[in-house]
Amino acid sequence: MNTEFLESSDAFSVGIKARAEGLDVHHPIIMVPGVISTGLESWGTGNVSRPYFRRRLWGSWTMMRALLSDKEVWKQHIMLDKKTGLDPPGLKLRAAQGFDATDFFITGYWIWSKIFENLASLGYDPTNAFTAAYDWRLSYENLEVRDQYFTRLKNHIEMAHGVSGRKVVLASHSMGSQVVFYFFHWAASPFGGKGGDDWVDKHIEAWINISGCMLGAAKDVTAVLSGEMRDTAQLNAFAVYGLERFLNREERAEIFRAMPGISSMLPMGGEAVWGNLTWAPDDKPGQAHSFGSFLNFRTGGNWTTPEKNLTVATALEYLLNTSDTWYSDQIRRSYSHGIAHTRAEVEANEFQPHKWINPLETRLPLAPNLKVFCFYGIGKPTERGYYYRPPDLPQQTKLNITIDTGFTLGEVDHGVIMGEGDGTVNLLSTGYMCSKGWRMKRYNPAEAKITVIEMPHQPDRFNPRGGPNTADHVDILGRQTLNELLLRVAAGRGDEIEDSVISNIREYADNIKIDDEELEY
Repeated sequence: MNTEFLESSDAFSVGIKARAEGLDVHHPIIMVPGVISTGLESWGTGNVSRPYFRRRLWGSWTMMRALLSDKEVWKQHIMLDKKTGLDPPGLKLRAAQGFDATDFFITGYWIWSKIFENLASLGYDPTNAFTAAYDWRLSYENLEVRDQYFTRLKNHIEMAHGVSGRKVVLASHSMGSQVVFYFFHWAASPFGGKGGDDWVDKHIEAWINISGCMLGAAKDVTAVLSGEMRDTAQLNAFAVYGLERFLNREERAEIFRAMPGISSMLPMGGEAVWGNLTWAPDDKPGQAHSFGSFLNFRTGGNWTTPEKNLTVATALEYLLNTSDTWYSDQIRRSYSHGIAHTRAEVEANEFQPHKWINPLETRLPLAPNLKVFCFYGIGKPTERGYYYRPPDLPQQTKLNITIDTGFTLGEVDHGVIMGEGDGTVNLLSTGYMCSKGWRMKRYNPAEAKITVIEMPHQPDRFNPRGGPNTADHVDILGRQTLNELLLRVAAGRGDEIEDSVISNIREYADNIKIDDEELEY
């Protein structure tokens, strides 16, 4: 690959270079964005909503102004109804649509715009490229109930396939990869799109899974447990400043809980994947404390905390047992965090829609011709565990605990223990299914081809977004090698891409306590 080309800062250079190499528009491409990257605009017409009609209350400067001048009204709009998980009475926020929905978060902070530029350079336009934006606050079930999101996505794929005569490429990022995985089940199921087991094979050429949090993310726990930010929401500095400046931790936790979609990224797989109090699959030799001890509590002092440290599994139990009933009921009803250890369990779970999000309990579609590409970043420290303590003024908050930011010792920095990943999603989550899970027959019975490319984080120190070789969870969307690979798949040349695994994920995957019921292929 041409080094001079890779180092170029020209916004359209990847597409121009690809076109010069003979690549051209081939497959229609549909992009499914990640969590929080889609703008949400108000469509309510009641008195409280009229000043904000068609204004973005998430993903614009209007959001910042509303936080400053009308915080309670902003909170009313952004939170879903706690009982139904749908619109609160008289209020209506909807995902912005089209390329404008996801190209920039706030003016100047790009998200998908680099990919759009390079697709356009290759010859793509709105007739053969489409962004399937969604309201990331909703549970996946309610995406269909309220917005008919999956019906619309299925119809659009069928139309793109019918018009072009070629199968569609799906490209998803972060939470969007969970949405696509859920959609595969929904499209085929008699409980969903009724397309039948061969629908994906007929309509989908490839799935480009970019930084997919397939097994959740450790930092999602802290967002809903105690309203901690630490980039939990994958936002730029201005949005983080706004939420931290105008909302206390209790308000932030309440808001995150009233967005059930956020909780779709709670870690899956329990102790088998994330470890117990003395062991974790990604522990390093000589490590002082295991990553498996997920929430840790200092002893001594007049503190009231859980009697012992918590693993990921017991932390989720603690969260659901100590939170309001409306939240725990919503999460238990919408998602499942377990493991299916046999082929029979996996097949039975195809009839359990709340399990469709979990790749450890369900399978890839019965699509032998589907190509799955896993592109994700490595080498950026990522939150893996925490030290917690009681809040300073327990009588004035509903929160039971908060991160012990005053504690720094050894690998603990301001109460946070760092591990491997892309700065937001842990390596275990982005890498396990791609490197091993989907190479087991029970999770990939049709033997769809899986290709893995890991991208090391090599940021340009003078570029605030990391430059062309960043592997940060969000900024990777502007990475030139990622753009080049995406165009290659869209142009029908994905078979030329070969695995490139440079982390220890295969070793970690072998350590994970999930039995190989049958031989891998």
